[in-house]
Amino acid sequence: MSKPPFTLTGFDHVVYLVDDMPRALQFYQEVLGCVPGYSYPALGMEQLWCGACLIVLWDTTHPGAASAIPPVAGGRNVDHLCIATSPFAPQALRDHLAAHGIAIEREATHGGARGMGHSVYILDPFGNKLELKGPAEYPDGRSL
Repeated sequence: MSKPPFTLTGFDHVVYLVDDMPRALQFYQEVLGCVPGYSYPALGMEQLWCGACLIVLWDTTHPGAASAIPPVAGGRNVDHLCIATSPFAPQALRDHLAAHGIAIEREATHGGARGMGHSVYILDPFGNKLELKGPAEYPDGRSL
């Protein structure tokens, strides 16, 4: 069996379909701290830096997004995006989200690319599920 002609380096981007770009930008910039990236006004698309990766927001109310509209009304093509984070104090994160009116859907310790760590699941204003996942946690209290 042959190997792929490339190596995997991590999350690059995810595209979320939204229907209120100002509200989307406010959530991703103010709540999550994403930084503005590239803008494609002809497409109704904005890219935001999430660390070294991108979150792409595509406004389905914009004429340039006609090819992005799901074939089923309300259909989604992404279950959730897992955003790797630095270590965080769970209560500080809960307080931050509450201050922005963001409900926590679920909180647990889950595995991921960096190992078992604390995860918090939230929804953005458009119903897209996000998992905010801290680094791996070890029985001796270390985190990487």
